[in-house]
Amino acid sequence: MKKGQIYEGLVERVDFPNKGVIRCEDETVVVKNVIPGQKVSFMVSKKRKGKVEGRLLEVLEQAPYEQESRCPHFAVCGGCTYQNIPYEKQLEIKEAQVRKLLKPAFEKQMLLDGVQADTELYINRIFEGIKASPIQSAYRNKMEFSFGDEHKDGPLALGMHKRGSFYDIVSVVDCRIVDEDYRKVLACVLDYFTEKNSSYFHKIRHEGYLRHLLVRKAQKTGEMLIALVTSTQETQDLAPLVTRLLELTLEGRIAGVLHTKNDSLADVVQSDETVVLYGQDYFYEELLGLRFKISQFSFFQTNTLGAEVLYETARDFLGDISGEGKQSKTIFDLYSGTGTIAQLLAPVARKVIGVELVEEAVLAARQNANLNGLDNCEFIAGDVLKVIDDIEEKPDFIVLDPPRDGIHPKALKKIIEYQVDRIVYISCKPTSLARDLEALLDGGYRMERVAAVDQFPQTHHVEVACCLQRKDL
Repeated sequence: MKKGQIYEGLVERVDFPNKGVIRCEDETVVVKNVIPGQKVSFMVSKKRKGKVEGRLLEVLEQAPYEQESRCPHFAVCGGCTYQNIPYEKQLEIKEAQVRKLLKPAFEKQMLLDGVQADTELYINRIFEGIKASPIQSAYRNKMEFSFGDEHKDGPLALGMHKRGSFYDIVSVVDCRIVDEDYRKVLACVLDYFTEKNSSYFHKIRHEGYLRHLLVRKAQKTGEMLIALVTSTQETQDLAPLVTRLLELTLEGRIAGVLHTKNDSLADVVQSDETVVLYGQDYFYEELLGLRFKISQFSFFQTNTLGAEVLYETARDFLGDISGEGKQSKTIFDLYSGTGTIAQLLAPVARKVIGVELVEEAVLAARQNANLNGLDNCEFIAGDVLKVIDDIEEKPDFIVLDPPRDGIHPKALKKIIEYQVDRIVYISCKPTSLARDLEALLDGGYRMERVAAVDQFPQTHHVEVACCLQRKDL
């Protein structure tokens, strides 16, 4: 196979994340944005060190189970990958991906413990499969839309990046993973700035005004926060836009409209300065009976109902931690975000200590603990690697919910050295979990229960919860 040549093949499987595997001319080729069972044509785009990558050209034959996407933007928009797959099949694919990724860790565990058994039967005793999201559409409680154009010098667009493109933007006015309120807000903002012929911030020239539209909506309370993100290269009166937004007929209620100024050269949503144009700069959401105050940059799981499934799973994995019926245990919630897990565990613990790098998230966690009347939560801002050296208390249990890249090896070594009875590891990127499990197994821990949780229907993303117990218990 040579670079630039075109081939045809059948997609055998899709490995995490979104890597279609095709056998062709005695080579294994990886092609993205395909699903198992499709016959496709592709062009070889890379070939080095025995690895071949291809770029999808055309789907020649659909998979037997393939369905028509409910979203008109699918296949053009880069936001979703599985809209053309029935939900049960999506779960089947994700479960198989997680199982395949973690199989080497299971095999290592068997080897370390001298277990001689059928590998698949052994995995079945520990791996509990995948838990579905309670809803599969209109589930997202946060969206970051980008301004741009759909093609060079085209009309203003507001939405998601076009599949495979860093520059082109698709106006997702009929997006299906958000509800009608999001679609109305997006259309209103796009129409307003199209009428004004406003410029968007060009990623190469670093010129222009409009950058992003951030919309957050609580699943339980219906409160919404809308933030327009712009550069400071122009000055506009945004009062007429606020008036239009407030005139929309929405199921939810707009709690605040913000103007966030961002002159960073990077294509990220951040704030140099934020001005409240209407209402307040926060809203409230509820999760498993607790109430949370959320600002524009607060970390909060993007699928509220799915998060309840995930956190209930983690709480179940941790088991009875009360200790002879008394609240006697100390829990470390590392990479704690806004302290959601910490607060869910606080009622059955003596103390919960959360550590989080993002200071704004720590401030939110403290506010939320006060809001929920929890006085046994402590939240510390800083890098886990450095902070845990300064904490005098020793944990009885540890909960880990690290960012996508997983845990720094040096931090993981310190975590293992505590030798707590149980660790619950929540991972939003199973490849990072698979890597970190190597060190945890070498450190004397064994996987006791593992479950995948689908937080992101219609996409290739999946979360995994893993309970590890110290081997000598």
